[in-house]
Amino acid sequence: MIFTKAERISLKLHPELNEKWVQSQIASDPSILGLGDLVLRDKERSQPHAGRLDLLLEDADPDSERRYEVEVQLGPTDEAHIIRTIEYWDIERKRYPQYDHCAVMVAEDITSRFLNVISLFNGTLPLVALQIQALKVGEHTTLIFTKVMDELKRGLDDEGVEPPRPADREYWEKRGSKGTIQLADELLGIARQIDPLIEPQYNRHYIGLYRNGQPFNFVLFKPRKSALNLEIKIPRSEEIDNKMEESGIDALSYSKWGRYRLSLEKEDIAKHREFLKQLMQAAYQIRST
Repeated sequence: MIFTKAERISLKLHPELNEKWVQSQIASDPSILGLGDLVLRDKERSQPHAGRLDLLLEDADPDSERRYEVEVQLGPTDEAHIIRTIEYWDIERKRYPQYDHCAVMVAEDITSRFLNVISLFNGTLPLVALQIQALKVGEHTTLIFTKVMDELKRGLDDEGVEPPRPADREYWEKRGSKGTIQLADELLGIARQIDPLIEPQYNRHYIGLYRNGQPFNFVLFKPRKSALNLEIKIPRSEEIDNKMEESGIDALSYSKWGRYRLSLEKEDIAKHREFLKQLMQAAYQIRST
């Protein structure tokens, strides 16, 4: 193995590796940011009565509703960079409220002064700060992104906040989900075996649960056209992973909110009813404590 010492490059002062070049590297492979499996939605996106958003990224998971508004600045960050990042995030979230938006500011140097400033916003708006380093290794150039401030996780609706954008059963049926809503009814029946006081709560992005007039979302239902996505809030474990693999249930992912995400068809509920009930029972017990 041959060791090669890396040489740090100042992008701000480099004659060729400018901001457009950095944007292109992120656009071609957004995963280099270290924010997960993302895809490019738009580049140099025009903002009404403002400038242009450098990059609009979104979660590669088709069932996710997460978007990232990314603003890149070479050299140190400053007031204008912070304001621009927040302004573009605010414009996008107002134009497309059906998505979950997160502001991302990228700079070569984020000093403690400005880190203290942007940390004041964290908690009131979702904001991530990344510090970028350009390194030359032999004949190659690479970029390293370091997260210096992460998004402060906000509470979910089942922690006492009223669910946003309410809907009704007819709303989901008009979306072409009538058949899969019936699957949600079957799973709701299982939930009521665990607790007869459970009631459905229809929202635009999911069907949740209510108990005694309060959100009680130990499971969520998301009807699709051909299947139903079931989200069960329980800690991830190797035992559960193995049981799901053995059962043949289509496990989509384990979300950052601590939920197993399953894709179910009618035969899945009939075949794995007892296993699904066990998972829901475990989630119910955790939610009740």
